[in-house]
Amino acid sequence: MISADRKFFAYLDEMNIITILLPHSYHHGMSSTFYMTTDAVKTPLHILEKTEIEHNHKYVCQFEGEFLFGKQYWILDEHGGITDLQIGAVIRTDLFDEKFFYDGNDLGVTFIANQTRFKLWAPTATGVKLKLRPKSGEYSEIIKMRSEDRGIWSVNVSSNVELYQYSFLVLVNQEWREVVDPYVKAVTANGEQGVIVKPEKTSRPRPNLPPIENPVDAIIYETHIRDFSIHKNSGIQNKGLYLGAGELNTKGKDGELTGLSYLKELGITHIEFLPFHDFAGVDELHPNKDYNWGYNPLHFNAPEGSYASDPSNPYSRINELKKVIDQIHSIGLRVIMDVVYNHVFIRENSPFEKVVPGYYFRHNEIGLPSNGTGVGNDIASERKMVRKYIVDSIRYWLEEYHIDGFRFDLMGILDVETMGEVRKACDRIKQGTLIIGEGWNLNTPLTKDQKATIANQAKMPHIAQFNDKFRDSIKGSTFNLFDKGYALGNEHILDAAIEVISGSIGLTKKGTKLFNQPYQSVNYVECHDNHTLWDKLQACFPDADASIQMKYHRLATGIVLISQGIPFLHSGQEFFRTKYGEGNSYRSPDVINQLDWVRKSQFKENVEYIKGLIHIRKAFPCFRMRTSEEIRTHLHPLSVTAPTLGCLFKMNHEEVIFMINPSNKRQLVTLPDGDWTVLANHEHAGISSKGVMQGGENMMDPISLNILLKK
Repeated sequence: MISADRKFFAYLDEMNIITILLPHSYHHGMSSTFYMTTDAVKTPLHILEKTEIEHNHKYVCQFEGEFLFGKQYWILDEHGGITDLQIGAVIRTDLFDEKFFYDGNDLGVTFIANQTRFKLWAPTATGVKLKLRPKSGEYSEIIKMRSEDRGIWSVNVSSNVELYQYSFLVLVNQEWREVVDPYVKAVTANGEQGVIVKPEKTSRPRPNLPPIENPVDAIIYETHIRDFSIHKNSGIQNKGLYLGAGELNTKGKDGELTGLSYLKELGITHIEFLPFHDFAGVDELHPNKDYNWGYNPLHFNAPEGSYASDPSNPYSRINELKKVIDQIHSIGLRVIMDVVYNHVFIRENSPFEKVVPGYYFRHNEIGLPSNGTGVGNDIASERKMVRKYIVDSIRYWLEEYHIDGFRFDLMGILDVETMGEVRKACDRIKQGTLIIGEGWNLNTPLTKDQKATIANQAKMPHIAQFNDKFRDSIKGSTFNLFDKGYALGNEHILDAAIEVISGSIGLTKKGTKLFNQPYQSVNYVECHDNHTLWDKLQACFPDADASIQMKYHRLATGIVLISQGIPFLHSGQEFFRTKYGEGNSYRSPDVINQLDWVRKSQFKENVEYIKGLIHIRKAFPCFRMRTSEEIRTHLHPLSVTAPTLGCLFKMNHEEVIFMINPSNKRQLVTLPDGDWTVLANHEHAGISSKGVMQGGENMMDPISLNILLKK
């Protein structure tokens, strides 16, 4: 029976509640009795409520006894009419969650002895079949799967099915749907079919990298696999591919390092790649025709094919991604994976919706899919099997690909408990795994106390969050291109600048406390989203000389690197990356998005300056204090005149001063007594001396950051 054949409709909305809709065109929508039948058993329904809704009469009915999922039920009315009982809102009840929670670690494809086992969680299905097709594609074999406890369907196949394509046929609400395994780990080009691969053929030893002592020791560098190497002067052979991102000792036209070896030389600790799980938006068979950041998730556990040398070979993307990660680890750097568990590309077409319709996504008060993400669907992370899926996926990337950290896109859509379980899983597998996320408060049907937002940072103490207060206080509003922050000369937000630079822990009486500890704050002024800092400066200072624009840029980036918390840089930020005024380049061409390695040569002085600040941060613990208590103990504000900002650190028998002058005029400052070695000023930065300043009155250069060490 399909929808067009149904004269009326019936839905199981709770474990013993059925909602029936009788159209006015069908016996005027009237019936005084209803029955539920299956296997020759006829159960009367008790009508609890009758209302009129649009062109239907709505009946809310109750029945006695247990509903047996996996069986097909039918509803009879007093007129002899019959319709199938469809699975409705019952899947979003706590009782359903409890009844069908499965805690096994063998969903998807596993190998046991000489057999391949297939398992699918589909508690609302009345039938499931496995569809197998050999690589030649000459025929398909359909194998019936058996129903087990907790909504599991399984089957064992004894023949060798390596590289076979596979999918599931799922019967729900009287309709068969073909679906790719939600747990699929290898796919054909464009993710159209799952593929069976053997994990041992791609296994690699776990890297022997010591865990970072504290998240504030990390310096994150965000990039996109294609952007990183696609430029014609990148010096990288495998442009736009996994293999290109992993090439070592590549050089640009100037003979200087590019790519991965350049990042090692720059001094960063973690490379954060935009999503590389399988996504829509780029035809993998013609990858150069399209561009996409990767926030259109298709398959969360399979690598994207457009970055592979052979997208049609399921092993290619797996091996090549693992090789990139190995190369990064070989030079002592780590990998953060940008993950997008908050939504899918198209809800109706996703494996989640086809297997268990309505379960994996949130719905609003009138039953429509919620849209806090702005892309048409919100993942319902608070449901037990959705939470399990997210944690299982994170565990898989950690164990199989040796990922070192995760950046959660739109983390505020997810719930606190899920993020807590993610944190526990990471700690069990790999100490020092970084977890950072966008804790924005979005309009999704969760209570405020459930959301994984900045406001609930105390419930997620070891998960860091992108600090939008830092971003907007230092740079200016991301959503108002012409708004200027403190680093761009806005002295009216001096107090806010002091707060965010000191870790957003509520250091001063006037300050707003965002975080309990500095390691919860990811400090940044630029990322892949919105305008680059350079492009914002072009808008804010259109008539200024380029040298002035560069000073503002250097100052804002410098503040990121010397502030308490976790510093985050966008790739190319150190050489004034531009997207030519494009504020949302998620599908713009390479000419907009590519990392222009020529600019690295053109602005070599600024690259050296940023490299010097990174060395300073690493050399002096006062710029990466572990706790709010340390900050309160060792950071002492200096008495300076606005708009200047100054702090003295007394820590580990060292005294260090940093001062900021964001104005375009020289400022008079008074230094404490003694001789002060200049480590950074408006021109140079590094751990070697750039001169000496005497205690007492001194003039501070305009638009400058100064770091001084007491001799």
